[in-house]
Amino acid sequence: MAQIGIAVSTPRTPEQGPPADRRSGTLQAALGVTAFSLTFPATAWGLEGFGPWSLVAVRSVLAAVIAGGCLLALRVPVPARRHWAGLAVVAAGVVLGFPLLTTLALQTSTTAHAAVVVGLLPLTTALLSALRTGARPSRMFWGAALAGAAAVIAFTVQQSGGALSSADAYLFGALLICAAGYTEGGRLARTMPGWQVIGWALVLCLPLSVPGALVALSYEPVRLSAHSVAGLLWVAAGSQFLGLVVWYRGMAAIGIPKASQLQLAQPLLTLVWSVLLLGEQLTPAAPLTAAAVLICIALTQRARG
Repeated sequence: MAQIGIAVSTPRTPEQGPPADRRSGTLQAALGVTAFSLTFPATAWGLEGFGPWSLVAVRSVLAAVIAGGCLLALRVPVPARRHWAGLAVVAAGVVLGFPLLTTLALQTSTTAHAAVVVGLLPLTTALLSALRTGARPSRMFWGAALAGAAAVIAFTVQQSGGALSSADAYLFGALLICAAGYTEGGRLARTMPGWQVIGWALVLCLPLSVPGALVALSYEPVRLSAHSVAGLLWVAAGSQFLGLVVWYRGMAAIGIPKASQLQLAQPLLTLVWSVLLLGEQLTPAAPLTAAAVLICIALTQRARG
């Protein structure tokens, strides 16, 4: 009888959950953002030894092996049929689309310029979430989100010299498809564990990623080095699986709009990693932009959902 009572009760929104759950959700989403911030530098390392198609396909296969092994070891049942359409959107967005388009862009774009995509991703995800899930954040939330996006875009455009490149078509396509994958994944993570969302999405891509990897490796030369191997391992295990596990758990706990705004910090973290790992240069505007972004993030987290 207790189970029936739970099933028919009105579910609480993430904003109505216990404070401890919200704090845990915020921490997990922040860990996801930190993992994602290393993706572009790691991809740049991976491209030192792999072609773009090989890097994307192999990272997907490796991540699927990790996820599939966890699913098998824990004997996780196959998701219900009603979830597969959503998992297909996650697979198309965050497993295949975003990695492929950004990897192609990074062949001719610096990580600083590519960070423009991530600067717009939080706002785009919040907009798609409002349309898909019916979330209605407050005016304070939207004002802070717009201000944060403007600060990040202004900084990253200034950092890249203000010039548009041929990679921009890839980057803006990646922005839209990734926002759709995040939104659908966050919605699914309310009904199944976040790691299972990305795990099944990765497994769903195996019929494409395995033959894709074999074909790409046969056409693109491979030059293994410490950088290329480390970059491949990070984008496969860190960005493609572990980062998404905590990210979807965080979105389920605090809501997609609020979690998405934590990504305002991602471009700045990416640029820090780019200095440390790739030797790129930052301008004096970085600390000022970081302070503005942190204020905007704080406002979005305090705003009513």
